[in-house]
Amino acid sequence: MNNYHLKSLTDLGFNSFFEKNFQILKIPDSVPARIVSESKNSFQVYSQYGELTAKISGKMHYLAGVEKLYPAVGDWVVIKPVINERKAIIHAVLPRKSKFSRKVAGERTEEQVVSANIDTVFIVSGLDGGRNLNLRRIERYLTLAWNSGATPVIVLNKVDLCPDVNNYIQSVERIAPCISIHPVSAKERIGLDALKTYLTKGKTAAFLGSSGVGKSALINVLLGVEKQETGEVRPDDRMGKHTTTKRELILLPGGGAVIDTPGMREIQMWAGEEDLEGAFHDIEILAKQCRFNNCSHNVESGCAVRAAIDQGELDSARLVSYRKLQNELIYLASREDGNTRQYEKLKYKKIAKWSKELKKRP
Repeated sequence: MNNYHLKSLTDLGFNSFFEKNFQILKIPDSVPARIVSESKNSFQVYSQYGELTAKISGKMHYLAGVEKLYPAVGDWVVIKPVINERKAIIHAVLPRKSKFSRKVAGERTEEQVVSANIDTVFIVSGLDGGRNLNLRRIERYLTLAWNSGATPVIVLNKVDLCPDVNNYIQSVERIAPCISIHPVSAKERIGLDALKTYLTKGKTAAFLGSSGVGKSALINVLLGVEKQETGEVRPDDRMGKHTTTKRELILLPGGGAVIDTPGMREIQMWAGEEDLEGAFHDIEILAKQCRFNNCSHNVESGCAVRAAIDQGELDSARLVSYRKLQNELIYLASREDGNTRQYEKLKYKKIAKWSKELKKRP
Protein backbone atom coordinates (compact mmCIF):
# COMPACT_ATOMS: atom_id res chain seq x y z
CA MET A 1 0.00 0.00 0.00
CA ASN A 2 1.37 3.43 -0.92
CA ASN A 3 0.75 5.65 2.12
CA TYR A 4 1.60 8.99 0.42
CA HIS A 5 2.70 10.67 3.66
CA LEU A 6 -0.33 9.50 5.60
CA LYS A 7 -0.41 11.86 8.57
CA SER A 8 -3.08 10.14 10.65
CA LEU A 9 -5.64 7.36 10.52
CA THR A 10 -8.31 9.97 9.74
CA ASP A 11 -6.79 10.17 6.25
CA LEU A 12 -7.72 6.51 5.93
CA GLY A 13 -11.29 7.02 7.18
CA PHE A 14 -11.00 6.58 10.95
CA ASN A 15 -13.59 8.84 12.56
CA SER A 16 -15.63 9.32 15.74
CA PHE A 17 -17.90 6.35 14.89
CA PHE A 18 -14.98 3.91 14.85
CA GLU A 19 -13.20 5.66 17.74
CA LYS A 20 -16.28 5.27 19.96
CA ASN A 21 -16.59 1.55 19.19
CA PHE A 22 -12.86 1.02 19.66
CA GLN A 23 -12.99 2.60 23.12
CA ILE A 24 -16.00 0.46 24.13
CA LEU A 25 -14.00 -2.78 23.65
CA LYS A 26 -11.18 -1.70 26.00
CA ILE A 27 -8.72 -4.37 24.84
CA PRO A 28 -5.38 -3.73 26.62
CA ASP A 29 -2.33 -2.75 24.52
CA SER A 30 -4.42 -2.55 21.37
CA VAL A 31 -4.65 -0.02 18.55
CA PRO A 32 -7.07 0.39 15.62
CA ALA A 33 -6.03 -0.65 12.12
CA ARG A 34 -7.66 -1.00 8.72
CA ILE A 35 -7.61 -4.12 6.53
CA VAL A 36 -5.97 -3.24 3.21
CA SER A 37 -5.73 -6.72 1.69
CA GLU A 38 -6.32 -10.39 2.43
CA SER A 39 -4.47 -13.52 1.38
CA LYS A 40 -5.84 -16.82 2.68
CA ASN A 41 -5.53 -16.58 6.48
CA SER A 42 -3.25 -13.56 6.47
CA PHE A 43 -4.11 -9.86 6.27
CA GLN A 44 -2.24 -6.66 5.54
CA VAL A 45 -3.37 -3.92 7.89
CA TYR A 46 -2.48 -0.25 8.21
CA SER A 47 -2.11 1.29 11.68
CA GLN A 48 -0.30 4.11 13.43
CA TYR A 49 2.80 1.91 13.13
CA GLY A 50 2.50 1.66 9.36
CA GLU A 51 1.71 -1.49 7.39
CA LEU A 52 1.79 -4.80 9.26
CA THR A 53 1.07 -8.43 8.45
CA ALA A 54 -1.69 -9.72 10.71
CA LYS A 55 -3.52 -12.89 11.66
CA ILE A 56 -6.66 -13.28 13.73
CA SER A 57 -6.34 -14.54 17.29
CA GLY A 58 -7.42 -18.05 18.28
CA LYS A 59 -10.35 -16.73 20.31
CA MET A 60 -11.49 -14.49 17.49
CA HIS A 61 -11.12 -17.35 15.01
CA TYR A 62 -13.50 -19.40 17.14
CA LEU A 63 -15.99 -16.56 17.64
CA ALA A 64 -15.82 -15.55 13.98
CA GLY A 65 -16.75 -19.11 13.03
CA VAL A 66 -19.76 -18.94 15.33
CA GLU A 67 -20.84 -15.39 14.52
CA LYS A 68 -19.72 -15.52 10.84
CA LEU A 69 -17.83 -12.24 11.25
CA TYR A 70 -14.44 -12.45 9.58
CA PRO A 71 -12.48 -9.34 8.59
CA ALA A 72 -12.97 -8.02 5.05
CA VAL A 73 -11.02 -5.45 3.04
CA GLY A 74 -12.00 -2.01 4.35
CA ASP A 75 -12.80 -3.22 7.86
CA TRP A 76 -11.48 -1.42 10.91
CA VAL A 77 -10.10 -3.95 13.37
CA VAL A 78 -8.53 -4.03 16.82
CA ILE A 79 -4.94 -5.30 16.77
CA LYS A 80 -2.10 -5.95 19.18
CA PRO A 81 1.04 -5.04 17.22
CA VAL A 82 4.43 -6.81 17.38
CA ILE A 83 6.43 -3.87 16.09
CA ASN A 84 9.89 -5.44 15.86
CA GLU A 85 8.49 -8.20 13.62
CA ARG A 86 6.16 -5.92 11.61
CA LYS A 87 3.30 -8.23 12.59
CA ALA A 88 0.04 -8.01 14.54
CA ILE A 89 -2.75 -10.11 16.00
CA ILE A 90 -6.35 -9.16 15.17
CA HIS A 91 -8.69 -9.43 18.18
CA ALA A 92 -11.94 -7.91 16.92
CA VAL A 93 -13.73 -6.32 13.98
CA LEU A 94 -15.26 -2.93 14.73
CA PRO A 95 -18.93 -2.38 13.72
CA ARG A 96 -19.27 -1.46 10.05
CA LYS A 97 -20.82 1.72 8.68
CA SER A 98 -21.52 -0.03 5.37
CA LYS A 99 -20.69 -3.23 3.48
CA PHE A 100 -21.13 -4.47 -0.06
CA SER A 101 -22.10 -8.14 0.05
CA ARG A 102 -23.17 -10.92 -2.26
CA LYS A 103 -24.12 -14.54 -1.74
CA VAL A 104 -21.17 -16.91 -1.97
CA ALA A 105 -20.96 -18.92 -5.17
CA GLY A 106 -22.53 -22.38 -5.12
CA GLU A 107 -25.38 -23.84 -3.09
CA ARG A 108 -24.44 -22.45 0.33
CA THR A 109 -26.64 -19.61 1.58
CA GLU A 110 -23.91 -17.49 3.12
CA GLU A 111 -22.84 -13.88 2.86
CA GLN A 112 -19.56 -12.83 1.24
CA VAL A 113 -18.51 -9.30 2.20
CA VAL A 114 -16.77 -7.85 -0.86
CA SER A 115 -15.76 -4.58 0.81
CA ALA A 116 -16.57 -2.77 4.05
CA ASN A 117 -16.89 0.81 5.29
CA ILE A 118 -17.26 2.30 1.83
CA ASP A 119 -18.90 5.63 1.09
CA THR A 120 -19.35 5.21 -2.67
CA VAL A 121 -19.83 2.20 -4.94
CA PHE A 122 -18.55 2.88 -8.45
CA ILE A 123 -20.41 0.45 -10.74
CA VAL A 124 -18.19 0.36 -13.81
CA SER A 125 -19.29 -0.69 -17.31
CA GLY A 126 -17.42 -0.46 -20.62
CA LEU A 127 -18.64 1.28 -23.77
CA ASP A 128 -16.37 -0.71 -26.10
CA GLY A 129 -19.06 -3.14 -27.26
CA GLY A 130 -19.67 -6.79 -26.43
CA ARG A 131 -21.06 -7.65 -23.00
CA ASN A 132 -19.27 -4.88 -21.12
CA LEU A 133 -22.50 -2.85 -20.94
CA ASN A 134 -25.33 -4.99 -19.61
CA LEU A 135 -28.37 -3.17 -18.25
CA ARG A 136 -29.67 -6.20 -16.37
CA ARG A 137 -26.28 -6.63 -14.71
CA ILE A 138 -26.27 -2.97 -13.65
CA GLU A 139 -29.70 -3.50 -12.05
CA ARG A 140 -28.29 -6.37 -9.99
CA TYR A 141 -25.34 -4.25 -8.85
CA LEU A 142 -27.69 -1.40 -7.93
CA THR A 143 -29.87 -3.69 -5.81
CA LEU A 144 -26.81 -4.87 -3.88
CA ALA A 145 -25.49 -1.32 -3.63
CA TRP A 146 -28.72 -0.04 -2.05
CA ASN A 147 -28.38 -2.85 0.50
CA SER A 148 -24.79 -1.85 1.27
CA GLY A 149 -25.44 1.52 2.87
CA ALA A 150 -23.08 3.21 0.41
CA THR A 151 -24.04 5.57 -2.43
CA PRO A 152 -24.14 3.92 -5.87
CA VAL A 153 -22.58 5.79 -8.80
CA ILE A 154 -22.49 4.48 -12.37
CA VAL A 155 -19.27 4.90 -14.35
CA LEU A 156 -19.33 4.35 -18.13
CA ASN A 157 -15.70 3.86 -19.13
CA LYS A 158 -14.06 3.86 -22.60
CA VAL A 159 -16.09 6.69 -24.13
CA ASP A 160 -13.20 7.12 -26.56
CA LEU A 161 -14.27 3.85 -28.21
CA CYS A 162 -17.99 4.67 -28.38
CA PRO A 163 -19.49 6.60 -31.36
CA ASP A 164 -22.83 7.31 -29.64
CA VAL A 165 -22.19 7.96 -25.96
CA ASN A 166 -25.42 9.91 -25.35
CA ASN A 167 -27.55 7.00 -26.57
CA TYR A 168 -25.93 4.69 -24.00
CA ILE A 169 -26.23 7.27 -21.24
CA GLN A 170 -29.95 7.60 -21.94
CA SER A 171 -30.45 3.82 -21.84
CA VAL A 172 -28.73 3.66 -18.44
CA GLU A 173 -30.71 6.65 -17.16
CA ARG A 174 -33.93 4.75 -17.88
CA ILE A 175 -32.97 1.97 -15.47
CA ALA A 176 -31.18 4.18 -12.94
CA PRO A 177 -33.27 7.29 -12.34
CA CYS A 178 -31.74 9.73 -9.84
CA ILE A 179 -28.37 7.87 -9.92
CA SER A 180 -25.29 9.86 -10.92
CA ILE A 181 -23.83 8.62 -14.22
CA HIS A 182 -20.33 9.60 -15.32
CA PRO A 183 -19.00 8.89 -18.85
CA VAL A 184 -15.19 8.64 -18.65
CA SER A 185 -12.11 7.33 -20.41
CA ALA A 186 -9.13 6.06 -18.43
CA LYS A 187 -7.04 5.88 -21.60
CA GLU A 188 -7.75 9.43 -22.77
CA ARG A 189 -8.11 10.94 -19.25
CA ILE A 190 -11.67 12.12 -19.96
CA GLY A 191 -14.18 12.93 -17.18
CA LEU A 192 -11.98 11.80 -14.30
CA ASP A 193 -12.35 15.02 -12.31
CA ALA A 194 -15.97 14.01 -11.66
CA LEU A 195 -14.78 10.83 -9.92
CA LYS A 196 -12.28 12.74 -7.81
CA THR A 197 -15.11 14.70 -6.16
CA TYR A 198 -16.12 11.48 -4.36
CA LEU A 199 -12.57 10.75 -3.22
CA THR A 200 -11.91 13.41 -0.63
CA LYS A 201 -9.88 12.92 2.54
CA GLY A 202 -11.23 10.11 4.71
CA LYS A 203 -13.66 8.80 2.07
CA THR A 204 -13.53 5.32 0.51
CA ALA A 205 -14.91 4.13 -2.82
CA ALA A 206 -15.10 0.58 -4.18
CA PHE A 207 -14.78 -0.13 -7.90
CA LEU A 208 -17.06 -2.99 -8.99
CA GLY A 209 -17.73 -4.47 -12.40
CA SER A 210 -16.89 -7.24 -14.85
CA SER A 211 -13.37 -8.05 -16.02
CA GLY A 212 -12.30 -5.82 -18.88
CA VAL A 213 -14.37 -2.74 -18.04
CA GLY A 214 -11.27 -0.84 -16.90
CA LYS A 215 -11.51 -0.69 -13.10
CA SER A 216 -7.75 -1.09 -12.57
CA ALA A 217 -6.97 1.33 -15.39
CA LEU A 218 -9.15 3.99 -13.75
CA ILE A 219 -7.43 3.45 -10.41
CA ASN A 220 -4.00 3.75 -12.05
CA VAL A 221 -4.97 7.12 -13.52
CA LEU A 222 -6.29 8.35 -10.16
CA LEU A 223 -3.06 7.16 -8.52
CA GLY A 224 -0.84 8.70 -11.16
CA VAL A 225 1.21 5.47 -11.40
CA GLU A 226 0.74 2.08 -13.08
CA LYS A 227 0.25 0.19 -9.82
CA GLN A 228 -2.62 -2.12 -10.76
CA GLU A 229 -2.01 -4.68 -13.51
CA THR A 230 -4.25 -4.28 -16.54
CA GLY A 231 -4.91 -6.60 -19.46
CA GLU A 232 -6.32 -6.66 -22.97
CA VAL A 233 -9.91 -7.65 -23.66
CA ARG A 234 -10.92 -10.46 -26.01
CA PRO A 235 -11.87 -9.11 -29.45
CA ASP A 236 -14.93 -11.37 -29.86
CA ASP A 237 -16.95 -10.40 -26.77
CA ARG A 238 -14.83 -7.57 -25.26
CA MET A 239 -14.53 -9.46 -21.97
CA GLY A 240 -11.25 -9.16 -20.09
CA LYS A 241 -8.95 -11.47 -18.20
CA HIS A 242 -8.89 -11.38 -14.39
CA THR A 243 -5.79 -9.22 -13.97
CA THR A 244 -6.93 -8.17 -10.48
CA THR A 245 -6.74 -11.30 -8.34
CA LYS A 246 -7.52 -9.91 -4.89
CA ARG A 247 -9.38 -7.09 -3.24
CA GLU A 248 -7.08 -4.28 -2.15
CA LEU A 249 -7.51 -0.90 -0.46
CA ILE A 250 -5.30 1.82 -1.94
CA LEU A 251 -4.77 5.32 -0.57
CA LEU A 252 -4.83 8.05 -3.22
CA PRO A 253 -2.22 10.85 -3.22
CA GLY A 254 -4.90 13.56 -3.35
CA GLY A 255 -6.94 12.13 -0.48
CA GLY A 256 -9.44 9.33 -0.15
CA ALA A 257 -9.02 5.61 -0.69
CA VAL A 258 -10.24 3.14 -3.30
CA ILE A 259 -10.85 -0.60 -3.21
CA ASP A 260 -10.05 -2.53 -6.37
CA THR A 261 -11.91 -5.81 -6.79
CA PRO A 262 -11.56 -8.75 -9.19
CA GLY A 263 -14.17 -8.90 -11.95
CA MET A 264 -17.28 -10.79 -10.86
CA ARG A 265 -18.37 -13.60 -13.17
CA GLU A 266 -21.64 -13.94 -11.27
CA ILE A 267 -23.49 -11.59 -8.95
CA GLN A 268 -25.49 -13.71 -6.56
CA MET A 269 -27.95 -11.63 -4.61
CA TRP A 270 -27.61 -10.85 -0.91
CA ALA A 271 -30.26 -8.29 -0.14
CA GLY A 272 -33.87 -7.91 0.96
CA GLU A 273 -37.01 -7.24 -1.08
CA GLU A 274 -37.01 -3.70 0.29
CA ASP A 275 -33.75 -3.03 -1.56
CA LEU A 276 -35.57 -3.40 -4.88
CA GLU A 277 -37.26 -0.08 -4.16
CA GLY A 278 -33.98 1.74 -4.64
CA ALA A 279 -32.98 -0.08 -7.84
CA PHE A 280 -36.51 -0.21 -9.29
CA HIS A 281 -37.99 2.99 -7.92
CA ASP A 282 -39.94 3.64 -11.14
CA ILE A 283 -41.74 0.28 -10.98
CA GLU A 284 -42.41 0.64 -7.24
CA ILE A 285 -44.03 4.04 -7.84
CA LEU A 286 -46.16 2.69 -10.69
CA ALA A 287 -47.21 -0.35 -8.61
CA LYS A 288 -48.69 1.97 -5.97
CA GLN A 289 -51.01 3.34 -8.67
CA CYS A 290 -52.38 -0.10 -9.62
CA ARG A 291 -56.05 -0.75 -8.97
CA PHE A 292 -55.32 -3.78 -6.79
CA ASN A 293 -52.77 -3.84 -3.95
CA ASN A 294 -51.68 -7.37 -4.80
CA CYS A 295 -51.45 -6.71 -8.54
CA SER A 296 -49.10 -9.16 -10.28
CA HIS A 297 -48.74 -6.82 -13.30
CA ASN A 298 -49.86 -9.54 -15.68
CA VAL A 299 -53.48 -9.30 -16.86
CA GLU A 300 -55.24 -7.40 -14.07
CA SER A 301 -57.41 -4.46 -15.08
CA GLY A 302 -56.22 -1.10 -13.83
CA CYS A 303 -52.55 -2.14 -13.77
CA ALA A 304 -50.43 1.01 -13.96
CA VAL A 305 -47.26 -0.99 -14.68
CA ARG A 306 -48.75 -2.74 -17.76
CA ALA A 307 -50.20 0.59 -18.90
CA ALA A 308 -46.74 2.19 -18.73
CA ILE A 309 -45.31 -0.67 -20.83
CA ASP A 310 -48.14 -0.38 -23.41
CA GLN A 311 -47.53 3.37 -23.67
CA GLY A 312 -43.78 2.88 -24.17
CA GLU A 313 -42.89 4.55 -20.86
CA LEU A 314 -41.43 1.37 -19.32
CA ASP A 315 -39.34 -1.34 -20.97
CA SER A 316 -40.96 -4.77 -20.57
CA ALA A 317 -37.47 -6.26 -20.07
CA ARG A 318 -37.12 -4.15 -16.92
CA LEU A 319 -40.30 -5.66 -15.47
CA VAL A 320 -38.97 -9.15 -16.28
CA SER A 321 -35.71 -8.28 -14.49
CA TYR A 322 -37.65 -6.91 -11.50
CA ARG A 323 -39.67 -10.11 -11.17
CA LYS A 324 -36.58 -12.28 -11.53
CA LEU A 325 -34.74 -10.44 -8.76
CA GLN A 326 -37.86 -10.40 -6.59
CA ASN A 327 -38.17 -14.18 -6.89
CA GLU A 328 -34.45 -14.62 -6.14
CA LEU A 329 -34.74 -12.51 -2.99
CA ILE A 330 -37.87 -14.34 -1.80
CA TYR A 331 -36.08 -17.66 -2.27
CA LEU A 332 -32.96 -16.32 -0.55
CA ALA A 333 -35.04 -15.17 2.43
CA SER A 334 -36.61 -18.61 2.79
CA ARG A 335 -33.20 -20.31 2.65
CA GLU A 336 -31.71 -17.79 5.08
CA ASP A 337 -34.59 -18.25 7.55
CA GLY A 338 -33.98 -21.99 7.62
CA ASN A 339 -30.23 -21.46 8.00
CA THR A 340 -30.80 -18.98 10.83
CA ARG A 341 -32.73 -21.52 12.86
CA GLN A 342 -30.05 -24.12 12.24
CA TYR A 343 -27.29 -21.57 12.99
CA GLU A 344 -28.83 -20.56 16.32
CA LYS A 345 -28.93 -24.19 17.44
CA LEU A 346 -25.30 -24.72 16.40
CA LYS A 347 -24.20 -21.42 17.94
CA TYR A 348 -25.45 -22.20 21.45
CA LYS A 349 -24.26 -25.77 21.15
CA LYS A 350 -20.72 -24.54 20.42
CA ILE A 351 -20.85 -21.92 23.16
CA ALA A 352 -21.96 -24.53 25.70
CA LYS A 353 -19.15 -26.86 24.61
CA TRP A 354 -16.60 -24.04 24.80
CA SER A 355 -17.79 -23.07 28.31
CA LYS A 356 -17.36 -26.66 29.52
CA GLU A 357 -13.83 -26.77 28.13
CA LEU A 358 -12.94 -23.51 29.91
CA LYS A 359 -14.22 -24.86 33.24
CA LYS A 360 -11.98 -27.93 32.91
CA ARG A 361 -8.87 -25.77 32.54
CA PRO A 362 -6.79 -25.28 35.71
